[in-house]
Amino acid sequence: MEFNSINFMIFFPVVLALYFVIPKALRQIWLLAASYYFYMSWNARYALLIAASTLITYVSGIAIERYRDRGRTGRRLTVLFSCLGINLGILLFFKYGNFLIASLDRGLELLHIGSVDQRFYFLLPVGISFYTFQALGYTIDVYRGDVRAETNLIRYALFVSFFPQLVAGPIERSKNLLSQMQNIAEIKLWNARRVTSGTILMIWGFFVKMVIADRAAVLVNTVFDNYRMYGSTELVLAAVFFALQIYCDFGSYSLIAIGAAKIMGFELMENFNTPYFACSIRDFWSRWHISLSTWFRDYLYIPLGGNRRGRVRKSVNIMIVFLASGLWHGADWSYVVWGGIHGAYQVIGDYLASFREKCIRKLRVNTACFSWKFLQTAVTFVLVVFAWIFFRADSIGDALQYIRRIWVRPTPWVLFNGEIFTLGLDRPEMNILLVSICMLGLVDLVRYRKKMTLDVFLMQQNLWFRGGIMIGLVVLIFVCGKYGVGFDPQQFIYFQF
Repeated sequence: MEFNSINFMIFFPVVLALYFVIPKALRQIWLLAASYYFYMSWNARYALLIAASTLITYVSGIAIERYRDRGRTGRRLTVLFSCLGINLGILLFFKYGNFLIASLDRGLELLHIGSVDQRFYFLLPVGISFYTFQALGYTIDVYRGDVRAETNLIRYALFVSFFPQLVAGPIERSKNLLSQMQNIAEIKLWNARRVTSGTILMIWGFFVKMVIADRAAVLVNTVFDNYRMYGSTELVLAAVFFALQIYCDFGSYSLIAIGAAKIMGFELMENFNTPYFACSIRDFWSRWHISLSTWFRDYLYIPLGGNRRGRVRKSVNIMIVFLASGLWHGADWSYVVWGGIHGAYQVIGDYLASFREKCIRKLRVNTACFSWKFLQTAVTFVLVVFAWIFFRADSIGDALQYIRRIWVRPTPWVLFNGEIFTLGLDRPEMNILLVSICMLGLVDLVRYRKKMTLDVFLMQQNLWFRGGIMIGLVVLIFVCGKYGVGFDPQQFIYFQF
């Protein structure tokens, strides 16, 4: 079920109500049952996959720890690689099987042989990349000795399937979430401050999703799906709005997940930290999808050697990580290119660092002033938006044609003759979107300057101010949110990953 659905609005209060009143010994069982029901609401059969991943990593963790205690390094390594191979094999089969079938289909059509029977195609299990990486992270942590193997199957199964962050993250670490679940009986259920803080995050997440992301999606889909009809202004505007859409869409899921978990007494890791205030691509990736970028850093980049084996090896490692990140996002070459572009940004930036520093010194540029920081942020944002075109386009060819039309077909008059309001959003809808984006910018500015998330900031304010903001957001969600009869609810973008 979607967070922004009536079903979830019924499901979550029911889960909370029983969670708050049942005996402590039953809390894990209740949350596990709720989590599996939550996941099975998409497709009950795919619950077998998450159960299989859970059992494989659970048994592997125990076996790895026992072999470590007995000093049998070879067997411990064999179990680890077997666990990684099986789980990644399942992920590759379900996530990239359709991609391989489609590629074969295109090849057969080119040879005029025929096509693959549609019955061989299958539905991608929701959230498979997220829970697979979470379970594998636990197994690697046990192998490294960072955590002890969990012997309670129910508790471990809850760690893998915890419903707030199950299908789109954050990708939690065993040292954080599993340790909290081991102490679930000690969690004070009703804590007014904690519940208020979690509720603020959930309300803000719903606002960002339903008022901003789903509204921006209308314009983005209109232009990207018919990009050959438009010129530079519309294409640039759609690319910028997609950058905002995917941030609001994915960020809102993380906000709602973190808020829901907090209400129940669990602290999930932060997944976004004002990414569009980043002053470099490296800084961007320290703020965007933090749980995934740190996962690749800890479990792929560092094991490959990180930056310890010279600049060339460092560059190769960076490219491997970002190409893998692109492939993680989807079975299409456009995702791989998107990842490769971000990897190239970092490699080129690393090689040009000394030259850039020399230019700054010779030109006596003041790097401590606002104008320099603004320039860095603006350049970073343009580079990120450029890469997002490949992420959003249906193919690499479409992305290249999209970019080409930006350069060869200027249409500046669209900003002044009203044509901008024919891109799926009329003037009132566009005004609502722009005002909402300004609100988002203000909240992110507070986060960037004050180092405070919205819930922390509001909890420091007077009750009348905090209550007014929360009530105002709820009213805006009901008045300006995209939902109801005649509206096609926008699924969270990252559900497909």
